[in-house]
Parts: sequence; structure tokens; C-alpha cells
Amino acid sequence: MRYSGLRVIKEALTGHKGWKPIWRNPDPQPAYDYVIVGGGGHGLATAYYLANTFRKARIAVLEKGWLGSGNIGRNTTIIRSNYLLPGNEPFYEFSMKLWEGLEQEFNFNAMVSQRGILNLLHTDAQRDAYRRRGNAMRLAGADAELLDQAGVRAMYPWLNFDNARFPIKGGLIQRRAGTARHDGVAWGYARGADRAGVDLIQNCEVTGMRIENGRLRGLETSRGYIAAGKVGVAVAGSTGRVMAMAGMRMPIESHVLQAFVSEGLKPTIDGVITFGAGHFYVSQSDKGGLVFGGDIDGYNSYAQRGNMAVVEDVAQGGMALMPMIGRARLLRIWGGIMDMSMDGSPIIDKTPVEGLYLNAGWCYGGFKATPASGYAFAHLLATDTPHETARFLRLDRFERGYPIDEKGMGATPNLH
Repeated sequence: MRYSGLRVIKEALTGHKGWKPIWRNPDPQPAYDYVIVGGGGHGLATAYYLANTFRKARIAVLEKGWLGSGNIGRNTTIIRSNYLLPGNEPFYEFSMKLWEGLEQEFNFNAMVSQRGILNLLHTDAQRDAYRRRGNAMRLAGADAELLDQAGVRAMYPWLNFDNARFPIKGGLIQRRAGTARHDGVAWGYARGADRAGVDLIQNCEVTGMRIENGRLRGLETSRGYIAAGKVGVAVAGSTGRVMAMAGMRMPIESHVLQAFVSEGLKPTIDGVITFGAGHFYVSQSDKGGLVFGGDIDGYNSYAQRGNMAVVEDVAQGGMALMPMIGRARLLRIWGGIMDMSMDGSPIIDKTPVEGLYLNAGWCYGGFKATPASGYAFAHLLATDTPHETARFLRLDRFERGYPIDEKGMGATPNLH
């Protein structure tokens, strides 16, 4: 079933009796050529491109819960490609280009809204750093524009420009950036993968890996053994636990990242704004709620809830940037488990175990990377060679001394 405006009108006139489930709910087969562990955004996107772009068959996605129950539905929905380093910027710009044609490609409304993202600057040194980043973005084919204070004031006159500690002196804007509906992205990729013949198997937890002579033969699951030719692991914050089944210790740590949404307000913010003097970012949803977040919790955890210290820190950042936020009531809070790498950049690579492939270490960048991550991981699984934009995202880069330290914070995951 293809969706269209005419189809919506027809169903409205006939009592909506023609809609069907958008994907099947099959039982697992005894064996597959490709098995993707993780039914979140990256896993579903991988299966979609593996089937539709690289024309592979006999593919399954295994999800321990329901599709989209992890980080793909627990984020602040921002999409952007405003990175600095050559190991990251071309990759995220590739993702941005995929976002721009995504809804037409998989025939599903993911509510991609290119409303722009503005990174505020507060010091002269920060202006120099943003100028450098903007030039790097433009060299990689992305768009970037450096605004002075007057330019920012014209967009958001209600910001706290004269804050004694953090005066707003300008900002770097990427107008092609914006937001997308996280659930819609998961559903669109799931529907597209299902239409291409991929088995999306829910409530199927991986409990072990069968490895013989350095070769992965298959997976033990809560629904029985599944033989596999190749296995791709894309489980975000659970990466350490899943890869431990293969006897591997990952260069990542799992941390909680909290997000918040306020009560519905009148239209206030038409784009995305980030505070340059602290970790705070905010946008406004189509329902009117302010969606915002900040830093990860400072301790390792697999729990999808955070602590009050981070709530306080995020609230302080919001108040410093836009004091009016103090009048809004908080509607809800949620948390996702981030797989924080040693340099704050992701990993898409083969592992030392033949037939086992890894997609991990996304830190804060997981949602915005969903299309490129799925495409690059599918490319790796299908061809055994890295995609051009992901050739720096190697698992052994820490051992070789080639980290991609985007924030310049060093080899400490909780600082990225």
C-alpha cells in the first residue's frame, strides 16, 4: 500500500476501513543471510538499505522489545551536519542529504522540518572557533552562516543578550538543519524494510553468540537459535553487554541522557537553538511543547532514568539563555542510554570475529545520523568495505592513535 493524499481522502470518505498494518509480525526463520541485532533507527535503516539499495535478501532484524522502543523514540529529534573534523563532517552531511529526500523515498511522513539550527556564541574566541567550523562545513558541501548579534536579535529578540556572565555576541546557523519525528523515522524505515521482505522480529532478545574457530555461526535468542551468515550489532547503549557475548570489551561507556518537554505554549521558537556557554539545546514541537536537553549523567548506567542534578543543570542553562522558560511547567522527562565512545565519535566497522560487524559509539549524534548510519552499515555488510564517508570510523582507531575528537575533550567518554 502506497500512501498519498488521494488515499487519505478515500479512506476518510469510506470510514478508514482500508488501512492495513504497516509491517508484518513474523516468527523467526531457522537461518538468514543477514541478521541485524537492534530494532531501533540504525538497525531498521540498515535493513532497509540492505534490502532496497544493495538488493540483499534473507534479512532479519531482532529486537528484544518492540520496534523503536529504545533511543530512536527517546531523543530531542534534532537533525544537523554542523561538524568540524574531516572524520565526521562529510558523514553527517551525507546523512543530511539523505534526510532531505527520505520521506519521498520510503513513502512515509517522518515530519522532516528543515527549520534551521542556531549555535550561539558568547566570546571572541568562540566566534573564531565557529568561523573555523563554518568554513569546514562549507568545504564539505554543507551550508553555514556566521551571524552577528544584530542578526541573532532579528531572529530571537527575547533571548537574554545582556546576560552579565554569558552575553550573546552572535551565532553560527545552519539553515538546512532542523527536526524530524523520531517515531515516524522508525516506522518509515520499518515499513520500507518490511515491504522489501525483511523479517522484523519483535520480543526476540539475543542471549548468546555461537562462535566456532573465530567465525560467528549464529545467535542464541529468547525465541530459539538463529543461524546467520553475517550479523550486524546496532544496539546503542546495550553494545557493551551484547558484544561481551563475543568475548569483546568495547571502547565505550553507557550513560543516561535525559530529555524534557514543557507544557504546550504559543509558537515561540521556529528553529533549534543551542546555548554556547553551557550544554543546553531547545526547539518547539508541533504540539507547542519546548523540547530540550543537556549533558549526560556523570555515571555509568543502563537505567532509562536520570538524576535531579542534571535536571537542575539543564534548567540553569535554560534560564541563563531565556529567562521566560522559568514560567513554563515541565510536562515530562525521559532518558535514553548513550553509548559514549572514547573520542565522542561513532564506530562502523568489522570486528575481529569473522561475520560480526559493529555499529556503535554514537554518543549525542545517533538520531541525526540515522540515514547515513544505516546506509554505511549496509554498505559494509554487503560489500565488506567501508563507505567513503565512514572510512575513518574504525574500531581500532584508538589503538592506532587516530581518534576523532570532535569536542577536543580527550579520551574520557563522560566528557563528550
